[in-house]
Order: sequence, then C-alpha cells, then structure tokens
Amino acid sequence: MPNVITHIPLLEDILDLWKERIGNDFEGYKNHVYRMLNFCFYLHPATEEEQKKMLIAAAFHDIGIWSDGTVDYLPPSLIQARLYLEKNGLSHWVEEICLIIDEHHKFTAVKNETFPLVEIFRRADLVDFSLGMVKHGVPKSFIKQVKAALPNAGFHKRLMQLTWQQIKKEPFNPAPMMKW
Repeated sequence: MPNVITHIPLLEDILDLWKERIGNDFEGYKNHVYRMLNFCFYLHPATEEEQKKMLIAAAFHDIGIWSDGTVDYLPPSLIQARLYLEKNGLSHWVEEICLIIDEHHKFTAVKNETFPLVEIFRRADLVDFSLGMVKHGVPKSFIKQVKAALPNAGFHKRLMQLTWQQIKKEPFNPAPMMKW
C-alpha cells in the first residue's frame, strides 16, 4: 500500500494563489484535490511529468466554483488552467490538461489513447466524489487511509449546498457540469 501524499510543493504554490478567493472552503477543496491525486497515483504509477500534469489539472479542475461563483464551473476552470499553463511556459500541455478537466465529470469511460490520464483522473475524482462508494480498483483500506489523512473539511457539504442553489435556480439543469 503506498504512503498517503499530503504535501506537494508545486500544488501548495498553485492553491495558495486561490486561498483568499476560496475562503472558508479552502481546506475542503485542498483536501479533495490531495485525496483525488492519491487515487490517481494509486491507479496509475505516474512518471514525474504525468504527476505534474495531474496535479495542475487537479488544482484547477473545480476552481470555477470560486473564480466565477458558479456550479457550471467547467468553462471557467478551463480558462484558469489555460492561463496558468500559458503563464508558466506549459502551453504544450493545454490540450491534455483541458481535456482532463473538461471530461472529469463524464458518466462513461473516456477512451483516449493519446491522453490516457483523462480516464485515470475521471476515475480518481469519482472515487472521492462518491466518498469511496465507487472504488474503480482503489482498495477500501487505501481509501480509508487517504480520508483519515485528508479530512473532508466540509467539501461534500459545500457541494450539496451549491447543488441545492442550482436546483432552485435551474430545476431542469441541476448539474450542468455532468456529461454523458
């Protein structure tokens, strides 16, 4: 069983840029990002470059919730990821990282031989989003370890609050970020 990763300097640097904007939700979002990255790395023993791609995608994958104050957060999350990549000389990763973010709430598997990290990331996010009920090959014992090291800190509660607000606003479009 791998050790639970709780600190990645580059991820800390990226998320710290958003700390004030995310406000009271910061610890919950940060822990969600770390939990899902632990699941990514469990599902796919990644190279250093793949790890960096996944951690950048993870940092930005839901950021539109706070950057634009919306439950329809994929488009603004993509914009923020693209801006970060371009600012940091990583424009050559834009297509892959934007695809990872854009497809991470897809209900069905993503079959993409060019960018296999898209499916790894989708599965890992679902493991955390489902509170470990969907495992996608991640053992229950590792999920439990990760959750103990990186507590929820209200993340799922916040998602439910945002979903309820969206249902009241647009009852026929309660989850605009979900894709078939």
